Amino acid sequence: MTTDTPNQETKSFEADVSRLLHMMVHSVYSDREVFLRELISNAADACEKLRYEAILRPELAGGDFKARITVSADPENRQLAVEDNGIGMSRDEMVEALGTIARSGTRAFLERVEAAKGNDGAQLVGQFGVGFYSAFMVADRVDVVTRLAGSEDAWRWSSDGKGEYAIGPVAADEAPKRGTRVVLHLMEDAASFAEKYRLEQLVKSHSGHVPVPISIVEKPGAEASEIADGTALWVKPKSEIKPEEYTDFYRSVAGQYDEPAATIHFRAEGRHEYTALAFVPGMRPFDLFDQDRKGRMKLYVKRVFITDDAELLPRYLRFVRGIVDSADLPLNVSREMIQESPLLGAIRKGVAGRVLTELSKLAESDAEAFAKIWDNFGVVLKEGLYEDFERREQLLKLARFRSTASGDALRSLADYVGAMMEGQKAIFFMAGDDRARLEASPQLEGFKARGLEVLLLTDPVDSFWVTSAPEFEGKPFKSVTQGASELADIPLLDDAARPDTEATPEVGAFLAFVRSSLGDAVSDVKASDRLTESAVCLVAPEHGPDRQFERLLSAAGRLTSAAKPILEINPRHQRIHALAALGEGEQAFREDVAHLLYDEARVLDGDKPLDAKAFSERLARLMARGAGAN
Repeated sequence: MTTDTPNQETKSFEADVSRLLHMMVHSVYSDREVFLRELISNAADACEKLRYEAILRPELAGGDFKARITVSADPENRQLAVEDNGIGMSRDEMVEALGTIARSGTRAFLERVEAAKGNDGAQLVGQFGVGFYSAFMVADRVDVVTRLAGSEDAWRWSSDGKGEYAIGPVAADEAPKRGTRVVLHLMEDAASFAEKYRLEQLVKSHSGHVPVPISIVEKPGAEASEIADGTALWVKPKSEIKPEEYTDFYRSVAGQYDEPAATIHFRAEGRHEYTALAFVPGMRPFDLFDQDRKGRMKLYVKRVFITDDAELLPRYLRFVRGIVDSADLPLNVSREMIQESPLLGAIRKGVAGRVLTELSKLAESDAEAFAKIWDNFGVVLKEGLYEDFERREQLLKLARFRSTASGDALRSLADYVGAMMEGQKAIFFMAGDDRARLEASPQLEGFKARGLEVLLLTDPVDSFWVTSAPEFEGKPFKSVTQGASELADIPLLDDAARPDTEATPEVGAFLAFVRSSLGDAVSDVKASDRLTESAVCLVAPEHGPDRQFERLLSAAGRLTSAAKPILEINPRHQRIHALAALGEGEQAFREDVAHLLYDEARVLDGDKPLDAKAFSERLARLMARGAGAN
């Protein structure tokens, strides 16, 4: 505990930090060693930032341009320090970095861990990096001493992780010349983290490929010994890199501790020279659905870290983690100018193309592995179907879907087209928010009875891309809930149930009556060839949004006026025949029936009756009539 000074302040953590610290202090996660990887990763980032800033301001390095990280142990006093000679922090930067949480993805992490129970929550702590705060899994107090490069002022931050921290100035001789020192006062059951053998094993296995040399000091007064030379993994030939080395690097750069689902490592030569090392995570990052949809690829130029904010991939590939190291981009320009560079645009195009090509190869060679990637990230990849016209065809070939014919398996559009029936002219789909409900929809009955496969689209993004993707291999996309069904020319399957009755002139007259009774509630009432078992359903007019897309636009406040639906009635249904046979003396009852059929169709479509009070009154009259008849 540091002695208070007149200038020292005690502050409370931001609420989200307090929640996170509570998890760390009370963590039951057994693999607590992740803390060291996190601290070393932060130290490496600080060194990389200094290297970039010193290009334009070499005085920041003070003549010492060699980046280094030193891990110092004091077993006797149960202390461990991780020190870097990187950019360091000012007082305000310290408060911002250590007292608040900037990324909303971390909030998602918190919510998911808190919702998990027992070992499930503990496992999440190990699968996702939580940065500096992971130190509190092994330490009952953490001190941070820092000096911003080019500054005379040094600062100390100290906390026991229980809700408050102290911050104040520190004497120059107690601080690094520049950079940051993180000192952990280890818990009794974490004392082994101050032993040399344990530290060497952890650094070599988990942080051996950070692009900054790492040394260990085994006890106070001992000489530093280098255990990692800071050689960037991506500059090595692929043949010399072991799978576990790729995994360790992925975990370092992604801040996740799962296994990568795919590794993409290549060097581009010719007009533009750059190296890319990219990973598809094995599980969804918590920030995948952040509103800014930003990627997390890091940009280097000649092994100098530039930024992790450059848009190196289109936003529908934001789940990809890794680095791009360019040999051509200039070092002596601002990050903003690099972002606008035509050269970066060419790199972005090349990397995106290679990622999609490698995913396509995986889909062909290992369908099971690709299916796991699609289940995690397909909803994001499909954003490219309406955002990236240039690669739409490639993305359509890559896309996978579940359908009425696939069970739990995934189908490609090529699979679908290859299995199309004679006379079928379109790729049929149905969009909604629940697969089970879609499969039970009356609109599907006529398609099932003819053996026609229908894609079941349950992601909100599906309603957007199907409107902008006109066709695949010459076959247009057609919603089964919109316009004409196009089923008349396709015969029923031999084993399909046949209707007990056929359409009659009386049924035609009854449909006209229903149309007249409903007035402006519908745009039309038609005899249906898409219904085989149900009596009624609703469909959207031929032009405009289909039923699901209209709901999404309405929920987003982007629908100025809704199109009136078409009520389709099954002219071969026994109930419809019975209603059509009612005489003129049943006019009031027929009026009730017309509105009840419409409300039935609305309920089957997932909507409420048009007028709840009127619906209940009509239903009451219908029950009274039934009771009277009995």
